[in-house]
Amino acid sequence: MVKVRFAPSPTGPLHIGGARSALFNYLFARKNDGVFIVRIEDTDLERSSRESEKNILESLKWLGITWDEGIEVGGSNGPYRQTERLSVYQKYAKKLIDEGFAYYCFCTEEERQALLAKGEMPRYLGKCRNLSPDMREKYLAQGRKPTIRFKVPVGRTIVINDLVRGVVRFDTDGIGDFIIVKSDGIPTYNFAVVIDDATMGITHVLRGEEHLSNTPRQILLYEALGFKAPEFAHISLILGKDRTKMSKRHGATSVENYRERGYLPEALVNFLALLGWSPGTEEEIFSMEQLIERFSLERVAKNPAIFDMDKLNWINGYYIRNSELSRIIDLSLPYFQKRGYVSENPTEEELNKLTKVVEATREYVSALAELPDHATIFYEKEINFEDEAKGLLMDLEVKEILKKISEKLDELKSQDYEEVKGFLKKLPKELGVGGKKVYMPLRAALTGKTHGPELYQILGILGPDETKRRIVDVIFKG
Repeated sequence: MVKVRFAPSPTGPLHIGGARSALFNYLFARKNDGVFIVRIEDTDLERSSRESEKNILESLKWLGITWDEGIEVGGSNGPYRQTERLSVYQKYAKKLIDEGFAYYCFCTEEERQALLAKGEMPRYLGKCRNLSPDMREKYLAQGRKPTIRFKVPVGRTIVINDLVRGVVRFDTDGIGDFIIVKSDGIPTYNFAVVIDDATMGITHVLRGEEHLSNTPRQILLYEALGFKAPEFAHISLILGKDRTKMSKRHGATSVENYRERGYLPEALVNFLALLGWSPGTEEEIFSMEQLIERFSLERVAKNPAIFDMDKLNWINGYYIRNSELSRIIDLSLPYFQKRGYVSENPTEEELNKLTKVVEATREYVSALAELPDHATIFYEKEINFEDEAKGLLMDLEVKEILKKISEKLDELKSQDYEEVKGFLKKLPKELGVGGKKVYMPLRAALTGKTHGPELYQILGILGPDETKRRIVDVIFKG
């Protein structure tokens, strides 16, 4: 059975790169009727926090990524936090020492720093590899706390058949004996991840390309411990449009940021799936179910994925326009409340207006947080007139037409869209002018713009009284 995992370090909110790794693992597991595990790598004691862990798990759930085993869910291979598995790591560290694959090292950082100062590769040169028992006891008596290092065999080539990158080779002479347990008893990443993956039965490791250099160390540990190594698939990096490493200047870097700005989870999932994976067609809109059906490692690219903010905005705009209106209204409400357009405990009248406003403006936004900006024409008394609208409204003939429209507004008694449509339809004939000479000036007078929501929506939301007030303002003030 296919068994994969996502194992984030809780040192901050869920990063976009981490979210993509989680998604690819989830899609691979679901496609192959496998098991998806989420566990927590919290051995960075200074930077890890339960707050970050909570953020990561909530972000995964928000994206619709669920797991079958692991943190919060449970399972037969727990615990699922590394800090709660120290006895497991100690057992396997002892096994490696007893069988001659690892040794206690009393060296400090000084040797590593000396190599760096010389411009040499910062690898361990094996000073304590053949330390005598007497010297070991002497160091212990001095109160030195040793690390545990793995003995890296010399002259070997580690060959990895990566499911994305193909055959990759590493020379063990460039690795050096590496630490598997630090002097405080905490395992290092490479050691802990091997023990966790092996004891939890992970069959495939899908992770970011930055972990490729860790793989030869992990292969050596699998061999020494007598575990079967999983298959590896290293996913390309995510770069900004300028082809540099993804950072805040290219867009928000955490899932939480996008959620706060009003991106829909299905839009972000759709976008993330296309970062490094191709469906093999020109299609760009996929539901989670469609992604599961279509996903395969064969279509995961070796080349870096480019984070295109414009594409994400286009995808999110598509989902905003095509989602149930009631859902978009519910999700939009906090943004309108924050702007002061809707009260904390909205009245029925406020909610009815909000419904019409969201319906009229969602065509023009790429994120829900933008909706209040497009809704100012419905909530603000003062209108900011664009230059094109100003120029149009300075025409005396236009002002005369607007005056006649304001007089006709007495006939409009309702904000019902159908009634408003009927009112607007008959205006040109009643005024004896072409439709363009009626509708363009009217839009400009009401919104300060020459483009935007349908005119019947604008009148239907503003109502006859506010519509008349704005027209009169333009005639006499402007």
